[in-house]
Amino acid sequence: MAETQQADQNGGDGGTGGTGGTVDKRARSRHEARAARTAARLAKQIGAFAGKHGGAEGQLAYLGQAGTRIVLVGEDGTWGDLVAPTHAVASAAAERAGLTVHDSFDGEFAAKVRTGPYEWRRMAGLQLGGRPDDRRPA
Repeated sequence: MAETQQADQNGGDGGTGGTGGTVDKRARSRHEARAARTAARLAKQIGAFAGKHGGAEGQLAYLGQAGTRIVLVGEDGTWGDLVAPTHAVASAAAERAGLTVHDSFDGEFAAKVRTGPYEWRRMAGLQLGGRPDDRRPA
């Protein structure tokens, strides 16, 4: 009993006197809880998108340190995206939402995307040296 109390008082690290193990476990636990909350929030947003657009499919695109983009394409051709802080969080959100995830953005999946007037104006403006966003004043 005394040995157990001593180990608990010393951070459960076998009596080395440091609390590094306990602090690391707490930090890891907080990090995992934050990641789970983020995945749940993203899954809710994916579900809302899918509900509004008759279902959805997606693709995960690694962005480097910025995280992972979740590209969503609705059954009606509407598209959107979300950004997760890590690939693991993006994968967890997609799985939790029941999203069909494609390996790449090509073929039949890419053909589903319906590009609207806003996107065409924006792309033309970028190509022709115009304003990249026609909603901004000059």
